[in-house]
Amino acid sequence: MKDKVIIITGASSGIGKACAYEFAKRGAKLSLAARSADKLKAIEETLTAQGNEVLVIPTDVSREEDCKNLIQQTVERYGKIDILINNAGISMRALFEEVDLSVLKQLMDVNFWGTVYCTKYALPYLLSAKGSVVGISSIAGFIGLPGRTGYSASKFAMHGFLQTLRTENLKKGLHVLIAAPGFTSTNVRKSALTAHGAKQGETPRAEDKMMSAEEVARHLAKAILKRKRTLILTFVEGKLTVFLSKWWPSLIEKLSYYHMAKEPNSPFK
Repeated sequence: MKDKVIIITGASSGIGKACAYEFAKRGAKLSLAARSADKLKAIEETLTAQGNEVLVIPTDVSREEDCKNLIQQTVERYGKIDILINNAGISMRALFEEVDLSVLKQLMDVNFWGTVYCTKYALPYLLSAKGSVVGISSIAGFIGLPGRTGYSASKFAMHGFLQTLRTENLKKGLHVLIAAPGFTSTNVRKSALTAHGAKQGETPRAEDKMMSAEEVARHLAKAILKRKRTLILTFVEGKLTVFLSKWWPSLIEKLSYYHMAKEPNSPFK
């Protein structure tokens, strides 16, 4: 990744932040985007002190103009784009029966449209570089997770978009990677939206038993370098779940239901 120009959305925390440090360590030139300017600035100061080239651009990916600005500023600074990591995302935890539709719209705006906007404006440069588009998805993009209708819908939509993009550019050298990290220890569950749009504020899962964001970043780097189509991490909650969903969907539906129902204060039983 030496001198590759990499854009990472949602770079202020979690997997995005871990990717920034991992790719910087590998010699990449970074363009980091997130809503939190303060957190981005802190990452920039640390990485530049280590001799890395870093550009930070406060960005709300649900806004098309913000995404267009992110791409323009990156090209003005570096002259090219080699890799786009569509990582920005939010989750939810509520029954569809009870959720405000505005919550689902918010998830689609960030998780799906944020990916579409950034990819649309970056695509000419990525095609020129025969570069990579990466979508940080979830097992929820392969199976419908109860209590996460908006989250699963947004990730399924991301998959359809990226798979079609891959096929359309089959002869143009574009690499498209769909990455499903599985349950990862990040802030995504604490900031997950409730039925009425408030942040959940606490995680319903044992974070210390999950894969770290740093480990996910290392796997992502290897998958990008190998130009893999799909990256599914963890065995039982990842690879096995996706495999069984193709051949025994009714079993996976039951297992998913009872697994998610075990969470503290689960919205369903």
